[in-house]
Amino acid sequence: MEEVMNVPEHVAIILDGNGRWAKEKGMPRNYGHMQGAKAVEDILVDARDIGIKYLTVYAFSTENWTRPEAEVSALMTILRNYLKTSIKKSMKNNVRCRVIGERSALSEDIQKAIGELEEATAGNTGLTFTIAINYGSRDEITRSVRKIADKVKAGEVLPEDISEKMIAENLDTNFLPDPDLLIRTCNEQRISNYLLWQCAYTEFYFTPVAWPDFNKAELLKAVEAYSKRNRKFGGLKTDQI
Repeated sequence: MEEVMNVPEHVAIILDGNGRWAKEKGMPRNYGHMQGAKAVEDILVDARDIGIKYLTVYAFSTENWTRPEAEVSALMTILRNYLKTSIKKSMKNNVRCRVIGERSALSEDIQKAIGELEEATAGNTGLTFTIAINYGSRDEITRSVRKIADKVKAGEVLPEDISEKMIAENLDTNFLPDPDLLIRTCNEQRISNYLLWQCAYTEFYFTPVAWPDFNKAELLKAVEAYSKRNRKFGGLKTDQI
């Protein structure tokens, strides 16, 4: 009898290796980023077909601003184009789109495009696709603490009432369950300031495949590996006691 695969509800991905992939092909790094954006569109449909309900991708970190100006500018252009075409595709595929991260550092037109995408897809009931843009988990947690501190200062919250639940409710990801599986491509094995709070009990999967080459077959490999994991969340199952 064929074993039923345990599909993770929420998959988070660190999209790594676009530049290296392009360099190996004798192409500029920006070409890799463009192909990486296309890979995101494909994997979104693949994730939905597999049965994943939430997909969250790390598109641009708070640290990425330190990259060469020309590369940052190219990434922002790719982002603009992606946001422009996403509404039509998301409506076709019943995908709800959300963006996490500190938006104030982004240009006004990108902020506006994000708002329009979120508003247009708010009623969709299929997969929830979250894009982390100008996102850093330490920045996110810092902003969450500041929000709570303001409430304490205003007398709305007592310090002893601050809980894990309250902190989580003030994070950018307050509308998402924690990731079940985090995938990082191109053989890098670190979390890089991504969803630090949320990944407390997430299963990690690292692959040597660069992001532009990551396809449905590779996603299924990651899901199959996850399906074989024994998730105990710090406890023991009855048969292990």
